[in-house]
Amino acid sequence: MSNLAQRLITGSIFVVVLVGCIWFSPWTLMLLCLTVTILGLHEFYKLSRKANADPMHAYGLFLGGITIIGSFLAQSSGASQYFLLLIPLLFLVFFIELFRKKNNPLANIAWTIAGVIYVAGPMVLLLVAFTPKYFIERLAGYDYMESYDFKKPLMFFMLIWISDSMAYVCGRIFGKHKLWERISPKKTWEGFIGGLLFCGATGYLLGWLWLSDHNSGSAITWMVIAVVVSVTGMLGDMVESLFKRSIDVKDSGTILPGHGGILDRFDALFLSVPFAITTYWILGTILH
Repeated sequence: MSNLAQRLITGSIFVVVLVGCIWFSPWTLMLLCLTVTILGLHEFYKLSRKANADPMHAYGLFLGGITIIGSFLAQSSGASQYFLLLIPLLFLVFFIELFRKKNNPLANIAWTIAGVIYVAGPMVLLLVAFTPKYFIERLAGYDYMESYDFKKPLMFFMLIWISDSMAYVCGRIFGKHKLWERISPKKTWEGFIGGLLFCGATGYLLGWLWLSDHNSGSAITWMVIAVVVSVTGMLGDMVESLFKRSIDVKDSGTILPGHGGILDRFDALFLSVPFAITTYWILGTILH
């Protein structure tokens, strides 16, 4: 099978599964975030060993997973104070390192925590932003889905896809000036600007037509979010490229044939979500 065929088949299945998980219910959104977190952390810790670190692989996976599940249950049950119970688990990393008898303890602790922040943190923000509060208590009445709007979390992924795809297309057609040759030789300013313009326009149109009934506040909010997603997503892609170049690897993994690993597919999302969700909260308060 050719590489192009592999990419098309894998990409199609990837999109169908991702959209289906977001659309179906808050539970499947949580399972999507949990899966991305576990697989992403697994890749992150494997790559970190190439940088001469020895992170707490198993505990890091546990910490990332329990953070996703705990934040989801705390948000959806309205008992957000119980999320505080996760804080001691994070600081437990320092005590665990005492008993591991490994070299470079400071680096091991730093890589373990960095993985949780980099991979699990954005997934937690997505869940907290878009999981309806108190829906667990309303399960018996079967009305909890009324408060779950799958369009908004899906919108974040769509904006990433539009920005990446149009940056590639515009770069191929118009690209002449290198954007950041030291880190990513193929990226150009023309591609970046094209992706930014298309992403901003998509955010405005979908905010106007799909996410609201011709509400100008929603359109402006999502246009600004789209610009933030495009800029920080590009930088997130650069960060992962920088990391991979520093340890001389091409892909973060092989779980997605023709596409690489989870970190390769979600690199733009990981570092755009913290900025985009913050923008969403701020502008949603101001303009609505």
